[in-house]
Amino acid sequence: MASTSTAHSVDPPGSVDYGSQEWSAWSTAIKVVTTEPGAVVEARRIVESWIERVDLAASRFRPDSETSRLSRVTSKAGVDHEISPLLAELVETALVAARLTDGSVDPTLGTCLEDLGYGRDIADVVVAGGTMPAVPAGQGTVCLSRRSTWRDIRLEGRHLQMPAGVLLDLGATAKAWTADRAATHAAAAIGCGVLVSLGGDLRADGEGPPDGWPILVQDGDDQPSTTVCLTGAQAMATSSTLHRTWWRDGDRFHHIVDPMTGMSADRVWRTVSVAAATCVLANTLTTAAVVRASSAVEFLASHGAAARLVADNGTVHTVGGWPA
Repeated sequence: MASTSTAHSVDPPGSVDYGSQEWSAWSTAIKVVTTEPGAVVEARRIVESWIERVDLAASRFRPDSETSRLSRVTSKAGVDHEISPLLAELVETALVAARLTDGSVDPTLGTCLEDLGYGRDIADVVVAGGTMPAVPAGQGTVCLSRRSTWRDIRLEGRHLQMPAGVLLDLGATAKAWTADRAATHAAAAIGCGVLVSLGGDLRADGEGPPDGWPILVQDGDDQPSTTVCLTGAQAMATSSTLHRTWWRDGDRFHHIVDPMTGMSADRVWRTVSVAAATCVLANTLTTAAVVRASSAVEFLASHGAAARLVADNGTVHTVGGWPA
């Protein structure tokens, strides 16, 4: 059974008749809501199609994915690889995120994640009780330094060059990109309001409810909560250090890596949420904020972000007119 996590709950008023379907993919909870009840089946089909396409292009857990195949042939620096249009767009999206955050979000961390013990889909290693087994001593070396960063990646159209040994990890930006693309395409195809939630990434598009989409922002029943409203084409993302965690040699790690150290980012924040025009932008800012730890509030304010941060001690901070 796959483990699932989500930071947002979509709870339409009881008097409103919406279409809604939920399932699991990418070890997270997926939800699609449509303002026309009869349209939800087609909306789900569109979302599932995008999830499968992105998974086949970018998953580092599938040996048949384009990213995995690329890593197996990237044995010599400077080799030009012609990649698919979809993977090219996903890589470009990740590089834009890296530039925006001055490298706090870096797509070249795949090897670091594997060295830390996150070399398989978390759904494949979760054990009873929701804990992760420790990685046996001697299996992998913690990545304390790296020879390559996002600045060493060259992408021109569909032509990609990257240093030998680089394993791309496009996880955060690719999932957010999928939420954006799936919601936009579904709304255009079925002609009504659509809301797509891929775990911590949520995107609304089309003509939504008159009073907007009510969203409960809470990363677990025992965590601080708030309800906000998304209107029109809007997005929200939450990055968390509470989920996708595992133990190694007595230490607890999480999946958001600080590119400066190659280790899980300091756990200053339990969660960071941002509301923005796109999921990609929102997720880029939340991930960078977790990485930047004690300077996160200043970083988010400098980008004019509407954000909510929950500190490790449970204290809630808001930035930039968070839509409370």
